[in-house]
Amino acid sequence: MTETNAHEEPFFQALLTPYRSLGRTGFIVLMGVLVAIWIGMGGLFLSMGAWPVFGFFGLDVLLVWLAFRASYRSGRMREEVAVSRTRLDIRKVAPSGKAEAHSFNPFWTKLRIARHDEIGITDMAVEGEGRRVTIGSFLNPKDRESFATAFGQALATAKGR
Repeated sequence: MTETNAHEEPFFQALLTPYRSLGRTGFIVLMGVLVAIWIGMGGLFLSMGAWPVFGFFGLDVLLVWLAFRASYRSGRMREEVAVSRTRLDIRKVAPSGKAEAHSFNPFWTKLRIARHDEIGITDMAVEGEGRRVTIGSFLNPKDRESFATAFGQALATAKGR
């Protein structure tokens, strides 16, 4: 490996993804319970002649399913961050799969952090070369703190500090 290639190898890489508290199995169980309640309660109202209630119960189940579907779709977004001595690469991938790449010289970049006394980090962005790229906006406060610390150290290492 030549000296130039050694500087191009990233020494810091992070994959940022949104957290989803309910996995696939939990979702299937939840929807199964909701459908069972819908059939049971809806059947009861249907037997009493209140047939519109059966449809409204079904509409509730459909709306819950659509909300989870939207949540899981947004969970497919990700951000890939890599730092080497000569490059800082940020690749953002939207839920649709559309990718957006940003590249910086780490020597000329800064990690800007906005903090709130009670919440912690509310915004993180890489600024440099006249550009600003927000990163980790979907992370929870604890993960933002952890990433900001590690990423800040990586930038300092790239700058030789």
